Amino acid sequence: MIFEYTISNQGTHAVMALSGNLIEKSQAQALLDKADELTRENCNRWAIDLKELIYMNSSGLNTLIQLLTKARVSGGEAVLFNVNKKINELILITKLHTLFKVVDSKDEALSALSV
Repeated sequence: MIFEYTISNQGTHAVMALSGNLIEKSQAQALLDKADELTRENCNRWAIDLKELIYMNSSGLNTLIQLLTKARVSGGEAVLFNVNKKINELILITKLHTLFKVVDSKDEALSALSV
């Protein structure tokens, strides 16, 4: 399955929904470009929905780190939610749970971004 994403911009917040398989850096370039565009528009607080993301490797993890970095450099934050078991295990094994805030639901993610 190919990698796809949708972004719902809600002022200073956006919900990014990722789906498919994220295994190559080039797959995420459009998403990263859109993230740059969002930061220029002062939208730098992102809830990242991983419910439909089936698989990712180190390139996918790097993409998540780049999104978090873009958000934080612009004074914002990124929160992951709806993380499936397989990807959650990957986040735990790589200790990225110490870098990311991971919550269960969209409401929790938006609440965490509103603090």
